[in-house]
Amino acid sequence: MKNNQNLYVVIMAGGIGSRFWPLSTESKPKQFQDFLGTGKSLIRMSFDRFAKFCPAENILVVSNAQYYDLIQEHIPELPSQNIISEPFRRNTAPCIALASLRINHENPKAKVIVSPADHLILEQDKFEESLEHALKAAEEHDQLVTIGIKPSRPDTGYGYIDFNQGNSPVREVNSFTEKPKLEKAQEFLKAGNYYWNSGMFIWQNQSILNSFEALLPQLLSQLKQGEESVVANNAEGIAAVFGACEDISIDYGIMEKSKNVKVVLGDFSWTDLGTWGSVYDELEKDSDANASIGQNIKHFNTVKNSLVVNEEKEKLIALMDIDNLIIVNTSESLLICNKDSEQGIKAIVQSLKD
Repeated sequence: MKNNQNLYVVIMAGGIGSRFWPLSTESKPKQFQDFLGTGKSLIRMSFDRFAKFCPAENILVVSNAQYYDLIQEHIPELPSQNIISEPFRRNTAPCIALASLRINHENPKAKVIVSPADHLILEQDKFEESLEHALKAAEEHDQLVTIGIKPSRPDTGYGYIDFNQGNSPVREVNSFTEKPKLEKAQEFLKAGNYYWNSGMFIWQNQSILNSFEALLPQLLSQLKQGEESVVANNAEGIAAVFGACEDISIDYGIMEKSKNVKVVLGDFSWTDLGTWGSVYDELEKDSDANASIGQNIKHFNTVKNSLVVNEEKEKLIALMDIDNLIIVNTSESLLICNKDSEQGIKAIVQSLKD
């Protein structure tokens, strides 16, 4: 892809990553962690991915206000005014509306790529090819475009997109399905016309603003009351209007209701690092299918199919006769659970908060 002054990227980085507890915490959530031992955090990898074809001054990071310093630490070359701080967590629709109003002031002709900060994409060329298809559809036909990923398994942790058959890489969307039950996910996998919803979006900035006007007018009107503060990135002014915004996702508020939605069938290696299981899948394994992060981890007798994370260099973790476990040790907490039960980690975190 060529560098384009009309192209903007919005990286959403405000989540807590509770399914990665106890390593991911509210003070340092998963987007600021280096899970794969690459020397780069997930948010740093996201920035580098887009900086290959988008000027740094056109990349915005929207995150919770408490992560402002962490973002500067991980992406020092990002202009400070490009860090948009949300005073409260209000899901993806308010986050995107906030960025869209800011971009509209800078460049009414802008085309925008929206992406979460926690994706792992290893095939840059194929990724950029998918984006080119999406940008072309967004520009020529005024479409809201999302990227779909061919499912490799009946995963219940992803949303699914039902699309029309055909030969084009850009397809008509029939419907969205939020995280389904296992039986339904198995049906989707067998059907062949369901892809995972990656959570990446591509559109002309004016198109998404028009969609907010039509489908979430109250939310857009609320933010427009503080538009001067949004444009100036004034934290106090944003806080004055943001708290009253509806807590709603862009999928539910816009994409599922809009009549002009397309999906590009992504043909590149992609992982949403949303769970310990997804990290396990990406790590190198030993002959017994075990993966580890950290040091001082010793196996005795039979240890199989397990992920062990040890954040404390001085503490020895000795394992014997276990199978299919996730074990995560930090200085504050220890998690031991079956890999098949990892979707329940989020409930553990909520229970501890309560």
